[in-house]
Amino acid sequence: MNAATDSPRMARIRAILTQALAPTRLELVDDSHRHAGHAGARQGGHFTLRIAAPGFAGRRPLECHRMIYAALGELMHTDIHALSIELLPDVAEDLE
Repeated sequence: MNAATDSPRMARIRAILTQALAPTRLELVDDSHRHAGHAGARQGGHFTLRIAAPGFAGRRPLECHRMIYAALGELMHTDIHALSIELLPDVAEDLE
């Protein structure tokens, strides 16, 4: 799904991450349909996030995940039930 066809929930997640982390790459996939019938799926969606950001440089993956969770804040308790995160190489790092 691309930004032009995002659901309102996905557009909000994408906007928050863009503002907070200025990612060079951001892919957000709604996996909620794969969890139909799962009790937690009623409260929030299941998403896969693939992201690269300059602020991740030199940080351990756990630190990057915490930055993402902090940026999403309350959404992690309301709109997001599960978030799978894949950290991607930052294109800007490749150019240095």
